[in-house]
Amino acid sequence: MPFVSGVPVVLFLLVTAGCSGSLYKVKPPAALARMPAGAPSTNLGTISFQAAPLLTDEETQELFEANLQLAGLLPVRIAIQHNGGDSIELKKVRFQLHDASGSEWKMLSARQAISRILKANGVFVYNPNSRKTFEKEFRAYELDLKSPLTHAEGRREGIVIFVSAKKDPVSSPRNLVLTIDGLAQPASLNLN
Repeated sequence: MPFVSGVPVVLFLLVTAGCSGSLYKVKPPAALARMPAGAPSTNLGTISFQAAPLLTDEETQELFEANLQLAGLLPVRIAIQHNGGDSIELKKVRFQLHDASGSEWKMLSARQAISRILKANGVFVYNPNSRKTFEKEFRAYELDLKSPLTHAEGRREGIVIFVSAKKDPVSSPRNLVLTIDGLAQPASLNLN
C-alpha cells in the first residue's frame, strides 16, 4: 500500500526533474531589435527619454514565449540617453502610464509581473529552478534605475512593466501617455 501512495510523489518528482530549463524560452536582451526610429522622445537637456510600448501578443511571445497581455500587463521599452555633464541619479525616477479613459496603470516589479504571468497562464506546478531561471532571464530586460547613468555609459535601455487599472487582459489600449517624474523637470510622452 505505501508503494501506491508514493506513486504520485514519484511521478511529480520525475515530471519536475524533466523540466529543468526555464519555464518559458526567453530571448536574450541582445536579440531585442533597436528602438523604433519614430518612437516618441523628449529631451530634458542633460538627459533624453524615448519609449515604445509592446502592444501585441506577437511581440511579447517572440521575446518571452509568454502572453503578457493575457495577464493584464503592458511592457514599455524605455531608452535613456545621457547628453553630457555629470552622472545622473535615477533612483527617484518613476514612470506613470495613463490611457484614453484616464485610468492609471500601475508600474510593477519584474517579480510581480512574473507572478501575474504564471497565474494568468495557469502555471501552478513547476520546478523551482525553472522559475528561478525564468525570473533571471526576464529580469535581464528590466530597466536599471538603481545605478547612476554616466556620460561614459551614454545610453541605457530596458523594459518597464505596467498592469492595467482593472488588471484585465490588455487589448489595443489607446492614447497612452507615459509620465516621467523624479527629475528636476517632469516630462510626458504620447505613446500612441
